[in-house]
Amino acid sequence: MGFWRILTVPFRLVKRLFMMLLRYRFYNCGGNVIFDVMDIFSYSTISIGNDVFIGSGAKFSASQSSITIGNKIMFGPNVTIMGGDHNIGVVGSYMFDVKEKLPENDLPIIIKDDVWVGCNVTILKGVTIGQGSIIAAGSVVIKSVEPYSIVGGVPAKKISQRFSDSDIIKHKKILGIS
Repeated sequence: MGFWRILTVPFRLVKRLFMMLLRYRFYNCGGNVIFDVMDIFSYSTISIGNDVFIGSGAKFSASQSSITIGNKIMFGPNVTIMGGDHNIGVVGSYMFDVKEKLPENDLPIIIKDDVWVGCNVTILKGVTIGQGSIIAAGSVVIKSVEPYSIVGGVPAKKISQRFSDSDIIKHKKILGIS
C-alpha cells in the first residue's frame, strides 16, 4: 500500500499542472476551475466563470456556437454538453456527406450562476439554464430551464421550485445579487 501511495502524489501533481496549462486553451477561464485533464472540450468555444467544478468524463462540444458557464457551478461526472447538430435536410445526400450547416444547427448554450448539474446529464443546443437551478442526474435537457427550478427526466421537465418566491428574494438579498 505504501508504494502505491507514494506514486499517487506525483501523479496528482502532474495532473494538476497539466490542468493549469489546459486552462489557457479555453476562450475564457476564471479562477478556481477544476476539471479532469482527460475530459473532452472544444476549448476555444467555451467560456467558464469562477469557482467551477467539472466532474470526470465531461464532454463539452460546440464547433460553431458557444458554451458559456457562469460562476459557482457544479457538474457531476459524465456530463455532456452539445452545442450543435448535423444538417439533416439535404435531399439527395447522405447525412454523413453533408458538411454545410444551417444557422439553427448550432446554437449557444448558457449556464447561469449557482447551478448544479447532476451526473450523466446531457444538455443540447440552444438551452439556457437559469440561475440557481438543479438538473437531476440522467436528465436530457432540450429546453431552457427557469431560474431556481429543479428539473429532471428524459426529456427534462420541471419537478419543483428550489425556493419559494419570497425565499428567492431573501436568498438574492443575502448574496447581494439581482
